Amino acid sequence: MTPSPDQAPATRRTSARAHDREILRLALPAFGALVAEPLFLLTDSAIVGHLGTAPLGGLGVAGQALGTLVNICIFLAYGTTAAVARLVGAGRLDQAIRQGLDGIWLAVGIGLLVILAGWPLTPAIVDAFGASAAVTPHAETYLRISLFGVPGMLVALASTGVLRGLQDTRTPLVVSVATFAGNAALNATFVYGLHWGIAGSAWGTVVAQTVGGAVYVATVLRAAHRHGTPLRPDLAGLRAAATAGANLVVRTLTLRVVLVAGTVVATAMGDDEIAAYQVGFQVWWFLALALDAIAIAGQAITGRCLGAGDVPAARAATWRMTQWGIVAGIGVGLALLAVRPWLPALFGVEPHVRSLLLSTLAVVAVLQVVAGPVFVLDGVLIGAGDMRFLAVAGVLTTLVFLPAAGAVRLTGGGLVALWLAIGVWMLARLATLAWRARGEAWLVTGAVRR
Repeated sequence: MTPSPDQAPATRRTSARAHDREILRLALPAFGALVAEPLFLLTDSAIVGHLGTAPLGGLGVAGQALGTLVNICIFLAYGTTAAVARLVGAGRLDQAIRQGLDGIWLAVGIGLLVILAGWPLTPAIVDAFGASAAVTPHAETYLRISLFGVPGMLVALASTGVLRGLQDTRTPLVVSVATFAGNAALNATFVYGLHWGIAGSAWGTVVAQTVGGAVYVATVLRAAHRHGTPLRPDLAGLRAAATAGANLVVRTLTLRVVLVAGTVVATAMGDDEIAAYQVGFQVWWFLALALDAIAIAGQAITGRCLGAGDVPAARAATWRMTQWGIVAGIGVGLALLAVRPWLPALFGVEPHVRSLLLSTLAVVAVLQVVAGPVFVLDGVLIGAGDMRFLAVAGVLTTLVFLPAAGAVRLTGGGLVALWLAIGVWMLARLATLAWRARGEAWLVTGAVRR
């Protein structure tokens, strides 16, 4: 029955409130969990910053290398969320958990390979960032130790994807907060109490990440037991999990190319610049993941709606979440401007680094207005399984950024110019994602996207 003209506004308001409740139910716990993730490196940065500029720069280089490594494997979370949510929407809960377990087994295998390959390649990886002689030993120490935490991180990614696909964002919140608290306590003890220096910061994070990964696995195993899902790895499932994420890997690699290129350009400017960029980048990443809470809701809701064949609901939820993203981006940007004068003291940076940091944080704050809707639309398309488009769009927008970053390097532009180049990239992402979301090609229904 079609609502009358008088009833239509009330119907739309009711629908909007329903979407708001569901978005809040998923996004608020996801917000807490996502904020806890960058707090690992923010905590490390705050503690290591008191050791001096060279250790902080070393953390910046190693952090970018680890971030690149782990984010290449983000398909373990994002791809799993989309696939599991579709199966949930189609009423196939046992198959959803089975697919999640295959992702966890794949994460274990990749994590062990990363340790074996990363240990001998550590000097070459650090050298590729162009770190100075003072920064290099600190970066190598942190990176080598941190490799042992990679399996735990990847298992946590895969397990989180399963839980989000099952429409559960509260469990990741509890585990993430507990892991962050453990990380902070261990880092302070190892660095300040035992005087292990930057190595203490790395070991504290490794222990916290490994324990967190184990807790996630125990949670998923309980769900598998309830539904009678076999725990052994399935070779066909492992192959499907590995190949299905290929386009998402390409999309993620393009993001990392941008972020790594930014680190390389900042490193070439000098030790003060890379130290300031490291702190500014961690603030950016912290805010990005905070805003990504709505995107996580977008992944889960979109996947479930399309799995159930409800295209109108997917459309309506997308528009509502985009509105939320715009408002959240403005709010986060204003909050950063408000606390900006006090942030340098938190990291114990030296006077010249403080001046550089204050300038770049102003640009970072303004960019949040664009970041809000970008992250939401990215999450919606991930939830829809539209990975091929995201891969192509990632390549195109990266090709927009690289000339801008190259111009900063060639002309001797400073950190503000570098962050403006990142702003050009974000605008290009907004244009491509908004164009796609307005069309129909991404609205593919069914338990499995074909």
